[in-house]
Amino acid sequence: MESLGVLLLHPVNAYLEQELDRRCRLYRFWESPREEFLRAHAGAVRAVVGNANYGADAALIDALPALEIVASFSVGIDRVDLAKCRERGIRVTNTPDVLTDDVADLAVGLAIAVLRRIPQADRYVRAGLWKSRGDYTLTTRFSGKRVAILGLGRIGLAIAKRAESFGCSISYNSRSEKPFPNYKFYANVVDLAANCDVLIVACSLNAETHHIVNREVIDALGPEGVLVNVGRGAHVDEPELVSALVEKRLGGAGLDVYEHEPVVPERLFGLDNVVVVPHVGSDTEETCRAMADLVLGNLEAHASNEPLLTPVI
Repeated sequence: MESLGVLLLHPVNAYLEQELDRRCRLYRFWESPREEFLRAHAGAVRAVVGNANYGADAALIDALPALEIVASFSVGIDRVDLAKCRERGIRVTNTPDVLTDDVADLAVGLAIAVLRRIPQADRYVRAGLWKSRGDYTLTTRFSGKRVAILGLGRIGLAIAKRAESFGCSISYNSRSEKPFPNYKFYANVVDLAANCDVLIVACSLNAETHHIVNREVIDALGPEGVLVNVGRGAHVDEPELVSALVEKRLGGAGLDVYEHEPVVPERLFGLDNVVVVPHVGSDTEETCRAMADLVLGNLEAHASNEPLLTPVI
């Protein structure tokens, strides 16, 4: 696919960038001002590669007359204007399945980290407080908790399987009830939150799920409840979440994603009931390599006029 002009929107993965540079005519969007780049190269771009935070919006799609495919280095494609792509006949791919285990691992890890206060205990030891003040405060177990999952897709189901191994009961909300009789289905998210100890957000982001975790849901979860978000930041009404944590109306939170990444509300930094990580759900060597290979495989298939490996449209 040497003749395929590929626009990489943002640095995402060194291996992927090297392979795109080797196999295609690669354009790096960040190397020159947007308008200057478009004037010089818009007609040569046949493919766009982005990720969860950098996608192809309507304005970019309109500015690329030769665009044929958008290949996202992510599962989430909420940054891609799918309606515009359908209108133009532009194909869209993502990278499902290969990151399921890593995101599910992190979701359970965040829940345990919040309940057992692992980062806080680590800081306690490093600060010499174990020696000067004695044993660390008692924490709360994850085993046996009532775990609720918002979105029982690939990742949600993988989280459920992991939580089951800790003796947790599982409930969930999804677009429809799933064939898992051991998991309790709630059609209403407030009811789901009111009947769990840990609420884990793992659904896709769309108009219906934007701010699906609002004040009512947070208050239903309550002062003993824990929210874990490994979905998208905009699933949660972030100001309401921050206020609830500060006011102790919510017991704790483990957050991998934020509404305005990479900006994280600074009020969270001083709270001992919060664990924050920088959107690393799929960031392992193994998964990033597999995701990159899927992007490359989809571009190769498109250039060869073969079926796409993971088509969205």
